[in-house]
Amino acid sequence: MKYRQLTKEQFESLHEEFARFLASQSIDVKEWNQIKEEKPQVAEEEMNVFSDVVWDDVLTRTAYVEHFSANMLNLFYCDEDKMKRIVVQVNKPDIDISGQEGYQWLLQHATAPEVEILQGSKKYHTERNVEVFDLIEKGGTISKGELFRYFEALIS
Repeated sequence: MKYRQLTKEQFESLHEEFARFLASQSIDVKEWNQIKEEKPQVAEEEMNVFSDVVWDDVLTRTAYVEHFSANMLNLFYCDEDKMKRIVVQVNKPDIDISGQEGYQWLLQHATAPEVEILQGSKKYHTERNVEVFDLIEKGGTISKGELFRYFEALIS
């Protein structure tokens, strides 16, 4: 398996797509229930393959990932051949940018001396989607890139 199996909730929300996936392999509901009952390892393999297909589709369309902590914001732009990263470090102990109040403070004081902004880029060491998946598994969230573009414009 390339990524990880979708959660029960994710499978439930994608039940129609999973049914079409099974149908594309000529597996109907009756046969699927029989496979789950009699050959659970085969059912698990089918779920793993479907999970990888879904993850690959989502990751291929993902361009931006954000990761917040109390005093640091990591913003990623995932291009085809490299990943750009902007790190926003808040050096003010009483500000927690992972909360709404601290986040608002950051947006209003992005150029303050207590805010350090660094940027860099790197080529992918492995497959692009695997590295984007790793960011998400480590707590990153897929975004539309507004914060990345905002801070990129600030430092340009």
